[in-house]
Amino acid sequence: MNSFAQVDRIKDYDLPRNLKVIAEYDDGKGNTIREVQYQQRSMRVTEMIIVPKVFTGIGIKAKISPDSVNKDSVWLLIDKTKYVVQVFYKKKLVRGFRAVFGPNPKADKCMEGDRCTPEGWFKIVEKHNSSKYNKFMLLDYPNEKSYAQFNKLKDEGKIPKNARIGGDVGIHGIWPRGDDMIEMGVGWTDGCIALRNVDVDDLYAWVKPGTRVYIRK
Repeated sequence: MNSFAQVDRIKDYDLPRNLKVIAEYDDGKGNTIREVQYQQRSMRVTEMIIVPKVFTGIGIKAKISPDSVNKDSVWLLIDKTKYVVQVFYKKKLVRGFRAVFGPNPKADKCMEGDRCTPEGWFKIVEKHNSSKYNKFMLLDYPNEKSYAQFNKLKDEGKIPKNARIGGDVGIHGIWPRGDDMIEMGVGWTDGCIALRNVDVDDLYAWVKPGTRVYIRK
């Protein structure tokens, strides 16, 4: 099945809605603690989000047009702790976008269904418009290192023998009027990296199939 078709098959009923902030405070350790609630299907979800107060590069927008650069010199850094996607061109940080992940963003992906974002080096293998999420940039997960880690976890008994490795991991936008989910840091994805649509439009212009992506905790 086409990966983009898989993403776009998600029904409106499955999307989170009615987001509200229950509490927000500084923990005295350099973090903002945010408690949010939202509705997903028939469930009321309460989520605690820890946002570090450190330099993230979010909002950086260097006066460089993506149309004027050699895209072979562009690479992405995705930091799951800082909730950010950074775009580097010739070692210079030129863009920084706020991002969200799954409900446990700091966990590495182990298998299909764990809703975690994989860590390590990947490449963008496809980019396409998405009817559900505006734009979609597919990563080459699982790659050779992903399979090696997956098989090791099976051998060690840390995941079930019948587990599958999963796929369809990428960077995408969000449904119309869904930006609050990004701004609040809500971990609603199944392991993909989600941006505001205005940001995913910008990012889309910087990358191509073959663009390197490094994802870290």
